[in-house]
Amino acid sequence: MNLTMQIIRVNLLLKSKAIAFIKSDSRGDVPGWVLVVLMTTALVTGIWSIAAPKLTTILRNSLDAMGGIR
Repeated sequence: MNLTMQIIRVNLLLKSKAIAFIKSDSRGDVPGWVLVVLMTTALVTGIWSIAAPKLTTILRNSLDAMGGIR
């Protein structure tokens, strides 16, 4: 068998393995991603509920101070 035929066979083997891998893992880890999204949402909501009054106060004070600069 010549070198060209060997390269073609290896290429076909690698392509078939890659296609099989893509088809087997195409869905991914759905429960893991759902858990990450839910945890991130919970953290952002919790932090925002604690920080919102302070951030509102800081923003109002900054805007009031900028109003007197004219």
